[in-house]
Amino acid sequence: MKTFIALALLLSTFAIGSNGIAQAAGDTRAAAGAVYALTNAAAGNSVVALDRASDGTLTAAGTYSTGGLGSGAGLGSQGALVLSRNNQWLFAVNAGSNDVSVFSVDPHGLRLADRVSSGGTMPISLTEDNNVLYVLNAGGSGNITGFSVGHNGHLSAISGSTQPLSGGATGPAQVQFSADGRLLAVTEKNTNMIDIYNVSKQGVAGGPGTHPSAGTTPFGFAFGKDGKLLVSEAFGGAANASAASSYSVGTDGSFNVVSASSPTHQTAACWLALTGNERYAYTANAGSASISGYSVGKDGSLNLLDADGRTGLTGAHPADLALSNNSHYLYSLNITASTQGISAFEVQSDGSLTPVPLDAISGLTTASAGLAAR
Repeated sequence: MKTFIALALLLSTFAIGSNGIAQAAGDTRAAAGAVYALTNAAAGNSVVALDRASDGTLTAAGTYSTGGLGSGAGLGSQGALVLSRNNQWLFAVNAGSNDVSVFSVDPHGLRLADRVSSGGTMPISLTEDNNVLYVLNAGGSGNITGFSVGHNGHLSAISGSTQPLSGGATGPAQVQFSADGRLLAVTEKNTNMIDIYNVSKQGVAGGPGTHPSAGTTPFGFAFGKDGKLLVSEAFGGAANASAASSYSVGTDGSFNVVSASSPTHQTAACWLALTGNERYAYTANAGSASISGYSVGKDGSLNLLDADGRTGLTGAHPADLALSNNSHYLYSLNITASTQGISAFEVQSDGSLTPVPLDAISGLTTASAGLAAR
């Protein structure tokens, strides 16, 4: 009985949040995670770190130099800043100095662990799985290059991993591993192609196999389980013409369309995020300052949540999109000549989005690109 009373008193002092972390009763701003954005400044690239509270709000948590240079202009990509799947490492592209930085994610901030050549020019996107990192280089004819991630965060180039894109001047947008780590995909905006690479157990990519996109200007994407691939389509920025498509991709080389160009009724759908339970996907629409939500079927089929495609409003030109680890919160990096900030939404059980008021975010630039959340 004494033990029971003591436990009851303890539970009256602490409440258990939805993420299982004990929080002081009534303290809705207890630390729950973090959000990171890349300045991409030409004079010196940095990561802006923000603590994420359990209510989705953000507070400044420092700015960390990557040791490299940004491009000083938008990258036209998704995944310029990514966390490892175990959240131990944060990887950042330095498009202006043709290299990649690795940060250790420590309890009290970020620590620069390594910086290495990207294996090409103008790195714009990254992806990691099981201590293998791949970089998408957009300069020249473009390529992907792989690295092994050491226990100390140091990167070592994987022999034979550098592979071409479908051709020259493809305008690549993103590279990402499949859920099982056996495939890599790259979207090409200029050629309207999607490249698929098989990856060996040693982390060596082979290929690519190239496949036509269902719609024009394939951009950001996300892999789901069982080879589901969801891709945003900007349609060259044509007004209210953007869309999202889904595919079934097999390690045997099969590539089949599931939903072809399901419209957003918005403009320039460039970034895409998929919830952890794979029930909902969201595109950030650069030309209409909005977010379009889709329900996702078990087969990957897409159905627009709102008839007008306006599931959320960002208030400014979005430049990347990221979900928190538990998919409770969706964040949009918003960049214009006059405004640089982040907007936040709570993801409801039906996929709808409820805005989360945020204070002004300092330290971002007009060139900021890349957004990661945990």
